[in-house]
Amino acid sequence: MNLFPLMRPFIHALPAERAHDLAVAALKKGVMPLPLTKEYPQLARSLFGLHFPSPIGMAAGFDKNAEAFPALLRAGFGFVEIGTVTPRPQPGNPKPRLFRLKEDEAVINRMGFNNDGMERVAERLERRDRAAGIVGVNIGKNKDSEDALADYLAGLKRLGKLADYVTVNISSPNTPGLRDLQRREHLMPLLDALNAAKGNTPLLVKIAPDLERGALEGIAQAVIESGTDGVIISNTTIERPASLRSAAKEEQGGLSGRPLLEPSTRILRDFSAITGGKIPLIGAGGIASAADARARLEAGASLVQLYTALVYQGLELVGLMKDELSGDT
Repeated sequence: MNLFPLMRPFIHALPAERAHDLAVAALKKGVMPLPLTKEYPQLARSLFGLHFPSPIGMAAGFDKNAEAFPALLRAGFGFVEIGTVTPRPQPGNPKPRLFRLKEDEAVINRMGFNNDGMERVAERLERRDRAAGIVGVNIGKNKDSEDALADYLAGLKRLGKLADYVTVNISSPNTPGLRDLQRREHLMPLLDALNAAKGNTPLLVKIAPDLERGALEGIAQAVIESGTDGVIISNTTIERPASLRSAAKEEQGGLSGRPLLEPSTRILRDFSAITGGKIPLIGAGGIASAADARARLEAGASLVQLYTALVYQGLELVGLMKDELSGDT
């Protein structure tokens, strides 16, 4: 029985960040009931030398500090991406910084990479059971750092061997100047250096949905030439569609959820066409159903990730999507 619709009014009565923190704490402590989900061999994927039991993953941003991933894997995710993690701990931007757009099934956040720092996160990852499931680590730079490359290298070297894959976050709109790293002249030396240091750990890069064709072509060229293993498309958007109805629609930050579905799918399809399908892609942004996931897979993705949809549908969504994708409905 799906209890989330009954619980949602009480959860949504809390400030968004408070509800998020309570959810992470409940999963960490094992006091949140987890939905029972089936595993379907036909949904399994092999990518980056890894076996994914299903193509549905938890996107970065929920489990920032590697506290809840064991429970999320038990809840049916095929993989979980933690972070974003920076070399040094940082508090993030001033509160409030997380806003529900209920009428739009969306969220705006300007969190600003709030996290415990790579050393604390590394301690938690060192204790994990690697046989329990795939865990990726999303890394970023500290807000006050003047040397982005040094930060990314530090994160990769400290966390890479503890992760099944590492994602380089250069697309959050909430760290000043970060998105400039998507420009080819900045991206190429960054990816060259990180690929030289990654060892056997697959390296991915996460890009924004707010990119023109020329920018996508430059990123594709840098990814291919540097030997980067894959791309996640996409992060949140700074655009504000005219269709938004919620009172919080003018808040600054990155918009995620339902309004991101179409632009993120379009960018993924374009990137897949530019690269001729040569680069493995993970589709993220606005996915809230099996139909959304199927559309992203048909557009060129090998895997998908979700997060915002859980705010409105709960963890039961993961099992429902797997059932429908497998044909067991």
